[in-house]
Order: sequence, then C-alpha cells, then structure tokens
Amino acid sequence: MTPQTDIPDLARARRDGAVVVDVREPSEYVAGHVPGALNVPLSTVASRAGGLPDGRLYVVCASGGRSKAATDVLRRAGRDAVSVAGGTQGWVAAGNPVTAGSQP
Repeated sequence: MTPQTDIPDLARARRDGAVVVDVREPSEYVAGHVPGALNVPLSTVASRAGGLPDGRLYVVCASGGRSKAATDVLRRAGRDAVSVAGGTQGWVAAGNPVTAGSQP
C-alpha cells in the first residue's frame, strides 16, 4: 500500500523545509504549484529518482492518482516518499499559497 499524508501535514513539513515533488506535466506545473515544489513529470520519476534531494519526498499531482504511482516508483528506488492525498487541488482548496511559472 502506498504511504500517504494529508494537506495539513504537507503544510507543516513544508514550513520545516520539506522537499515537495510535483509530478504533473510542465504545463500544469506552470499554471500553479506548491511554492518551492520541484517539477518532475511522472514519466521521468524513475530516471530522476537518484538525483532528487535527500530526505523525505512529499509527492503531489493534481488530486492524488499520479502521486501514488510516483511514490511507489520512488520507494522502489530506495527513497523515502509519501503521496499527498488531495494533491495540488487540495492544497489550493485549503487556502494555501500557490506559485505560477516555471521556477520552483
């Protein structure tokens, strides 16, 4: 079973410097993402797993489906990763800030 966390946990972890990995496509990411999130499209997660920062990875997508798949890939690669239930949509719905553009 894919480990998951929720939006309040992501908000707390992010304040403490957690690494957020957004696995949506670049066009989705540019439209709005969790501030500081790294864009690693799902199709590239396996090849980029080793190059991601150390520590727990909080994986988001639009609503939670792709982040579960990416979390499974990352965990098979030996990474500590959790899927964020609700994804970016949940982040926005909870009133959290969003950054637009191509930079994390």
